[in-house]
Amino acid sequence: MSKTVIAKYSVAGEQFEIFVDSDLAYDYITGKRADPMSVLAFEGIFTDANKGDKPSQDKIKKAFGTTEVPKIVETILKHGNVPITTDQRNRLMEDKRKQIANIIARNSIDPRTNAPHPLLRIENAMEAAKLQIDPFKNANEQVDAVVKKINLTLPIKFATAKIEVTLPAEYANRSFGLLKQYGLKAEEWQSNGSLKAVVEFPAGLQGEFFEKLNSFTKGNAMTKMV
Repeated sequence: MSKTVIAKYSVAGEQFEIFVDSDLAYDYITGKRADPMSVLAFEGIFTDANKGDKPSQDKIKKAFGTTEVPKIVETILKHGNVPITTDQRNRLMEDKRKQIANIIARNSIDPRTNAPHPLLRIENAMEAAKLQIDPFKNANEQVDAVVKKINLTLPIKFATAKIEVTLPAEYANRSFGLLKQYGLKAEEWQSNGSLKAVVEFPAGLQGEFFEKLNSFTKGNAMTKMV
């Protein structure tokens, strides 16, 4: 059975509340549901949902900058307090932990080797550090705090990789889209149809890039760091 809970949002000394289905609200928070209105158990914006007290349109406009209900509901769901079950909270925390680990893996290297850290190594370091992950806070906003903690045992350096790629004529055209995907910064087409290009992207993606490039060119691309 669905469970109706009250989501609350406070701004400028005023509190606003909505009735939501906790399961549908969880789906919205985790990106599985796009329409904020679809999570409402009952329509309406309240100052006290249990009593049925509603704010004036002026108060709503002042607090949210709009009186459009979908935008107001979206703000409350994204920035307010939405009650969820312990199981939902654990799942949300695990999802957020994976997001943070992926961000670090994509954008960083091991300064001792200048090679990317495997994702599993970062996840293990996060687990060993017994980090407190906020399930409701944006993953990008938590990265710095996480890196500061795990840096004590796992050196992390955020960096970009700038790579010069030389492609034989027979692979140049078919590989050009891949180069654009990974941040094409310069291109120089040769008279024989070959291509010399420079790409720049988050350093943690080096392994992924080289694997795809080798697949596109059957190992015939020449690369060097610049």
